[in-house]
This record gives sequence, C-alpha cells and structure tokens, in this order.
Amino acid sequence: MDEAFIIDAVRSASGRGKVGGAFACTHPVDLLAQVVSSLIRRTGIDPVGVDDVIGGCVTQAGEQAMNVTRQAILAAGLPERVPATTVDRQCGSSQQAVHFAAQAVRSGACDVVIACGVESMSRARMWTNWLDRDPYGPAFARRYPGGLVPQGIAAELVASRGGLTRKDLDAFAAQSHERAARAWGSGWFDAEVVPVEATAADGRTRTVRADETVRAGTSVAQLAGLRPAFHDESLGGRFPEIRWQITAGNSSPLTDGAAAALIASESATRRLYLEPRARVAGMSVVGDDPLTMLTAVLPATEMVLARAGMTVGDVDLFEINEAFACVPLVWQREFSVPDERLNMAGGAIALGHPLGASGIRILATLLGNLERTGSRVGLQTMCEAGGMANALLVERL
Repeated sequence: MDEAFIIDAVRSASGRGKVGGAFACTHPVDLLAQVVSSLIRRTGIDPVGVDDVIGGCVTQAGEQAMNVTRQAILAAGLPERVPATTVDRQCGSSQQAVHFAAQAVRSGACDVVIACGVESMSRARMWTNWLDRDPYGPAFARRYPGGLVPQGIAAELVASRGGLTRKDLDAFAAQSHERAARAWGSGWFDAEVVPVEATAADGRTRTVRADETVRAGTSVAQLAGLRPAFHDESLGGRFPEIRWQITAGNSSPLTDGAAAALIASESATRRLYLEPRARVAGMSVVGDDPLTMLTAVLPATEMVLARAGMTVGDVDLFEINEAFACVPLVWQREFSVPDERLNMAGGAIALGHPLGASGIRILATLLGNLERTGSRVGLQTMCEAGGMANALLVERL
C-alpha cells in the first residue's frame, strides 16, 4: 500500500456568515475557485496531472447545488479533463474529502488528488435544502419515535450530561478567542490563509486576508451576559437534565470560507519534485448516538489510535473542532489531554466554522502548529450531524 502525503493545505479567511460579512456577496464557486488556484500556485503542481478533486459542502442547494466542486475547478481554470465530486459528511465534509483522497492514493487508484471544501452560510443558509420537507421518513421515525433534536439542543445534552457548567463553557470560549488573537498577532496564520478577492454589495472588490470572527479581548464576564440560544420550554419534560447553557458566545459562529489540500503518492512526489509537509498516519470514521450527535469524537479518536498502534501519549498536538465548547471539553476530560496540547491557536469558536471547509481549515492550522513547535504527530477530529465523526492522524515530515 502506497503512502499518502500532504503536500500543502491552505484556507481563506473566515467571513461572518451574515449580511455585511466579508464574503456575503461572493459566490461560493468563486470563493472555492480562488483557494484552489492558490493551492496550485503554491505547490507548483501542473493541474493537468490532477487525477481527481474531492470537495466537501453541507448545504448543497441554491448556489452550492449541482456539484459545486466541479463548477469551482472550472472557474479556477483547471483543464476540463479533471473530474470533481462533492461529498457531504456534514461538518466533517472536507475532512472526509481528505480521507477519500488519501484512500485513493493509498489504493493506487490516483497519484495526485485535491481535497477541498466550501460553505457560504450567508448565501446558502443551513437547512434550505429541506426546510419544507421531512428529511427522515417514517421508518426512521419508528426507530427514533421521540425524534431527533437540533444541534444546539444536542449540545445542551452533552454539556449537562458531561457535568459542565456555564462558566466552564464560557471560559473555554474566551480562551479560544485569546489564543486565536495571539496567533494572528504572532503571524501564525500568515502562511495558511491565502488572499481572496471578495465582492462587496456595491460591486467593488477588496482583498480579504484575516478572519472576521476573532474577537480579541473577549472575557468570561462578557460571555456570561449572553442569553441561552436554544432555550425551549417544550423540551423540559423530555430532557429535565438540560440547564440551558449554550449561547452564541460558546458556540461557533455562522461562517463563510473555503479550504484546499493537495494529497499525493510517494511516486508522484518524486516524479513531480513535490515536498510533502506530512504523511497521513491514520484515519477513522464512526457513527454514534444521533440524538446527542456530538460525542462520536470519542470513539473516533479511540479507533484511529488503535489502528495506528498509538496511544494519546504518542500524539503531540490535537485539534478538536469547536462546534460548541462542550465538545472539546468532554473530549479533553475523556482523554486527559493538557490545555497546551489542545487547539493551541484557538478553534472554531474564534476562527469560524464554514461547515464544508472546516476539516481542511483545521488541517492547515494543525500542520502549522506542528511545524512551529517542532512536534511530530497531530490528531484532528470533528463531530458531525447525525452522530458521526472523522478522525485523522498526521505525521510531520
């Protein structure tokens, strides 16, 4: 089995996913196309030699419909012969794209694959692809007669059942902003964030180079003043344990963004004179309880470590997606990982969570953190709607 090497990973800045956000007037095809173009320029790869492009996107409706990845690579000027597909593993979609790319390389089916992802949460709002329809059906309802709940309610359940307090959640969120602000101030993100020309409401363009979602100086006291975002009295009888602690401040914000990574085989790296930054050391994907839906990061971590013959102690740095503060906190308590090894440059609460792009956004940050600290092994994992999670182990070269 061939090795799969990560040649590079880049991302756009994170734009606020609402009216007035940096990318609110930029078509998601153009957003992803620019990031893919930057990846190709940075790596020097001849796009004629790309075997496949696999992109992640969650809301595949409206401007993100009809295989948004294919439209984006054509907009980026790649040859028409290069194919592309779009996958949906919910929040882990672009991480799944990396997994599929690595699997294609390892199997010998491909030599050079671009994995990427995009989400314009301002232009393709969540749930617009099924807002007036039932996405579950009667057979599903018979298995889960109480029905599932929105992710915010799932986060409330995870926080309450995990024994987390509002202060725990807000303190973690404040730390995320502090770390992200420090990382930007220290130039940590300069290499991973590529400039994107964004269109404004008046038709003019400007270059976006920095995350809009980081709020330097965020304090626990400020966050404590926010109201619970998902409070629903009708659920009190069904879930009496909920304490209504999840707010906009300890959750990830709506975000627009794109990211891309180049994955290649060992023979391709030699033939094309590519310099890998890391190799894929292990992958896993698991399902878990679809009601709480955010806890699959625990078995996914266990599985990827077991497959690689490693323990938590063998991993230097971890990136656990901050969809809600309760997710990395529950994960951290389970695996007893010190604060300094977890999300050292902040996470999605500060850096944003453009759903279909977040997996590669995290990968770009993880690679940079490994290189800056001289560390060797990194692990990233993401919770996903429906009760799933991907986990990825990388070894810096």
